[in-house]
Amino acid sequence: MSGRSTAPVATSEAELIRAVPVRHSWRWVVTGCIVVLTAMFVHMLLTNDAFQWDFMAANALAPPVLEGARNTVVLTVVAMVIGIVIGVVLAIMRLSTNPILSGVSWVYVWFFRAVPRVVLLVLFGNLGILYARFEIGVPFDWWIADLFGIDLSLRFFGFDARTVVTGFVAATLGLALSEGAYMAEIVRAGMQSIPQGQVDAAESLGMRRPLTLRRIILPQAMRVIIPPTGNETIAMLKDTALVAYVPAYELWFQLQGIGSRTFQVFPMLIGACLWYLALTSILMVVQYFIERHFARGSRVAAGRLRLARGGAGGA
Repeated sequence: MSGRSTAPVATSEAELIRAVPVRHSWRWVVTGCIVVLTAMFVHMLLTNDAFQWDFMAANALAPPVLEGARNTVVLTVVAMVIGIVIGVVLAIMRLSTNPILSGVSWVYVWFFRAVPRVVLLVLFGNLGILYARFEIGVPFDWWIADLFGIDLSLRFFGFDARTVVTGFVAATLGLALSEGAYMAEIVRAGMQSIPQGQVDAAESLGMRRPLTLRRIILPQAMRVIIPPTGNETIAMLKDTALVAYVPAYELWFQLQGIGSRTFQVFPMLIGACLWYLALTSILMVVQYFIERHFARGSRVAAGRLRLARGGAGGA
């Protein structure tokens, strides 16, 4: 009995496959709703008299407001630069094996993260209550004066706290010291994101700790540090509105003053929104280019380490 094998019958013509695209009906429904809502919002902006665009445009670009915008930008830059420097130092101290340095860094971060910034700003704005004058000299000179019965003053230099610690200085101190605590955690997280093997390889090549930080750790950690630092800078720009409690005559203080004097508060609120939108957009563009630059730099730093390890192995 012979078995009969079965084989698939080959078709002479290939069957055509008809591809039917997936239909997304709800996308068009949602898109239509968004278009309608956007048109309604634009119509409201153009027709509602409460906005008073002419009044807002005439006063939101007034010289006091432009000066306030300049003070806001300067305050943001100065506070962030000081905060970043403090944060880097505190992060290095926190990762140190010295328990005293690590403890001091922890206490600083704990305190300035716990106290709200508005409280710090009001506190620094009232330093004149705590110290009417700041003086530099030999302490406890009154003991010597009482001992010899003479009028002795060993103060070399002094200044009135209320004159030197202006609203701008108090605002800068409050924002910078507070920002230093947050930047310390950001920098520490970036440094700890680098594999320990790269640090060990750098130490095996004879690199000291400062050189390892500058050439290996920090360039690669920038990929982790830059995005939250950009967010902190934008948050700092907005937090400058809090210095109206000091005051420091920044952007929000000037706009709020115009609205209070003219009894047109709402148009000045719209002007403040537009000002902060414009300044924040500029910062976001700057952040994008900085992130792209350090993303390239981190790859270069990793390549340097691989090259150095290869050279050491070949030797």
